[in-house]
Amino acid sequence: MIGGALHTSILKRAQDKSLVEFGLHNLRDYTLDKHKRVDDYPYGGEAGMVLQIEPIDRAISHLKSQRDYDEVIFTTPDGELFTQSVANQLSLLNNIIILCGHYKGIDYRVREHLVTREISIGDFVLTGGELAAAMIADAVVRLIPGVIGDEQSALSDSFQDGLLAPPVYTRPAEYKGWKVPDVLLSGHEKKIQDWRHDQAVERTKRLRPDLL
Repeated sequence: MIGGALHTSILKRAQDKSLVEFGLHNLRDYTLDKHKRVDDYPYGGEAGMVLQIEPIDRAISHLKSQRDYDEVIFTTPDGELFTQSVANQLSLLNNIIILCGHYKGIDYRVREHLVTREISIGDFVLTGGELAAAMIADAVVRLIPGVIGDEQSALSDSFQDGLLAPPVYTRPAEYKGWKVPDVLLSGHEKKIQDWRHDQAVERTKRLRPDLL
């Protein structure tokens, strides 16, 4: 599920440039169960299956024996909300483990003793945390210097300055009677920058007032 997302587009180019390296690890490779099971029924009779502590501990211990890790992140709906600010923080780290939640969750001892940060991509539940991990990876990697050709592009993304990005237009200047705002055609850099800022503020007020 996650392999394709990590080996296309910007993420693939980042790997080709040796700016980032991804390693995908299957928990089933770390279980001692002869049937390769990594889940079990929870104590107390809750519905659903839960990832066991042993294969997770064995996997993380194996990875840590090879290099140091700055964070062990668990993707979970009840974690810290993933924002552009969090992406900026993670982009400055060297090595990260992202443990993907699955089933009804994981043995809570993993969260108590092995995980250093818990991250949510929103207030909803997915079948597994793999897609969430891919989204986190994409948001973080594009901030690494050299990944995007025009580094200023990443710095002007939505949320970098606490605002949504302003509208953007391209050729033709008029299409079906729909015109590009005159200020963008004026060549007046100061007026254009002021217009973009005002538009960003207006869009944020209208669409995400919680950011202001």
